Amino acid sequence: MANIIRTKRSTGSTNPSQLANAELAFKEGNEVLLYGKGTGGAGGSATSIIEIGGKGAFVALAETQTITGNKTFTGVVDLSSATVQSFTCNQNLTVTGNLTVNGTTTTVNSTTVSLDDKNLELGSTSSPSDAGASGGGITLKGSTDKTFNWIDSTDSWTSSENIELAANKVLRIDGVSVLSKTSLGSTVTGSSLTSVGTITSGTWNGTTIAISSGGTGATTASGARSNLGVQAAAADLSNLSSMQSGASAALALLTSTELGILDGATLSTSNLNVLDGITATTTELNYVDGVTSAIQTQLDTKLDANSTINGGSF
Repeated sequence: MANIIRTKRSTGSTNPSQLANAELAFKEGNEVLLYGKGTGGAGGSATSIIEIGGKGAFVALAETQTITGNKTFTGVVDLSSATVQSFTCNQNLTVTGNLTVNGTTTTVNSTTVSLDDKNLELGSTSSPSDAGASGGGITLKGSTDKTFNWIDSTDSWTSSENIELAANKVLRIDGVSVLSKTSLGSTVTGSSLTSVGTITSGTWNGTTIAISSGGTGATTASGARSNLGVQAAAADLSNLSSMQSGASAALALLTSTELGILDGATLSTSNLNVLDGITATTTELNYVDGVTSAIQTQLDTKLDANSTINGGSF
């Protein structure tokens, strides 16, 4: 008859009260194998009972199994052939190989993301295209989304917000400065400006400015005078422009009658010099109004030398 080796067993999940040294026991309730460790107890009892195996105590080599409780691993844990359905790591996690995430959404809840790589690839699919890239970029969440996206229909990077350049920075195109805080670049030769501020200096090299736009419609002085209906410059106007200061105001006070008297006058320069500086009043000048010869001559012809006036004589 074959020898039969038996161990103690329990139908429950509690350890036996005692085991002999090197004696085995099995708890059928949770399928844990026990071992009596140490000697010296009364009657040869083991000093302690430890769990040495069984599906309920350790990871089984096969079958589906649920493991609970805290587990501490040392050495290398190889999960290269495993599929992890859900995983939470409460410690620092270092990945020395490549990390591939094939999910729909990748969420990073850290405060700062630091990358050694200096280039980020977005839209890195197996068949990238402009149409597929359209709308891609960066979105910063705020009261409203702040976006910087590539738009295929305009073939442009598009910002939803203002772009502020720091002091002394400029906007460059093809290596040339085209816009700074205070000036346009020298290569900017065309514009669709509809209004400007005050222009303090510059040279006009454009087409003639029409009268309706505030110009003269001409490129010469004579042409401008003709278009604006202004009389051409004459010697008489030049003479008037050289008049003594205040003389124009005196001329403006002359009546049409007074101008009529002057009209056709044949006074010479010496005659005008006689008038220059006269202090007679208008009333005094009116006394001689109509006189056509020397006053003394007229008096002599009116009276003989010995005639009397009112009883008197000359």
